[in-house]
Amino acid sequence: MTPANPVKAAEYAPLSTGPLQPGFHPTSGLKRIVVGPNGLRAGWRLLIFAVLVVVLLGSSLIIRSGGIQGLQEAHRHESDITVTPRLMGTSTGITFALLCVATWIMSRIEHRRFSEYGLSWRRALRKEFWIGSVSGFLAIGGTLLAMFLLHGFRIGLALHGAAILSSVVEWGMAFLMVGLCEEFLCRGYLQYTLASGIGFWPAAFVTSVLFASGHVFNANETGVGVAAVVLFGLLHCLFLQRTGNLWCAVGFHAGWDFGQTFYGVPDSGIVPYHSIFRSAFQGPRWLTGGIVGPEASVLTPIVLLVVALIFKHYYRGNEYQIQKPHSMPVTIS
Repeated sequence: MTPANPVKAAEYAPLSTGPLQPGFHPTSGLKRIVVGPNGLRAGWRLLIFAVLVVVLLGSSLIIRSGGIQGLQEAHRHESDITVTPRLMGTSTGITFALLCVATWIMSRIEHRRFSEYGLSWRRALRKEFWIGSVSGFLAIGGTLLAMFLLHGFRIGLALHGAAILSSVVEWGMAFLMVGLCEEFLCRGYLQYTLASGIGFWPAAFVTSVLFASGHVFNANETGVGVAAVVLFGLLHCLFLQRTGNLWCAVGFHAGWDFGQTFYGVPDSGIVPYHSIFRSAFQGPRWLTGGIVGPEASVLTPIVLLVVALIFKHYYRGNEYQIQKPHSMPVTIS
């Protein structure tokens, strides 16, 4: 529940790698830029985190590609690669693991628990995750149903027998890793540290725009599609604020993406592989999203707004907290 007198995180939340000595007051201009009232400023901590992520991911890519030349060769043939569940699950799984390493290093530097950045392993795959995953699957299903009723979508069965089960299991595991990777990247350490400096919702807007920027370069992406991704990010931040952890957002992300492949529609322009249904769009692009997929349909922002309103009705308290090391937590509002 929200406390009776909520305080702003920017006033009380930690910005440091640890408390400064009593009576310490930076005097030089450089010190004031680098050090705040409670130590190293949030921007510098984010820079350290970004360097860690770039070094870890870059090193991993070079090693997996067999060197710089192999990495360049793989980039040249990137468009020829078929996105399979194993390929997607493996690549996002490795990225997620390295994000965890970078976040763990920052948690040691800042004297915090790893779970404070949104992923509590004790709450993994529990109630919030399943609420999110079912909601995400129903949301994409509702979008496609509305599109069908407006004569913009056709569907037919593509797989039979045991192939249906293998598709569900393989894509389910792959999209779980996608949800973990992308949510922890955008709304884990990044959201937490930005919120400690500028407040929760300004930070949520920044991270959502950054999330959408990764989609700008997708082939045939549209303005509606990019705007919808920003709304996805804000919705996931709402999940984070109201539940206090990322598991609902991870579930919704995984459920939505899984639903797109389940129904056989493009996911951010990626053609579905080994999907249970075979689908086709007809009608104007503003309705169907065209080859980009439902993400670029005007129906998607409407559905996301409905989800947000329903979620706010049932989850009224703000549970997301910025904590000082070894001190009492402060609720973000």
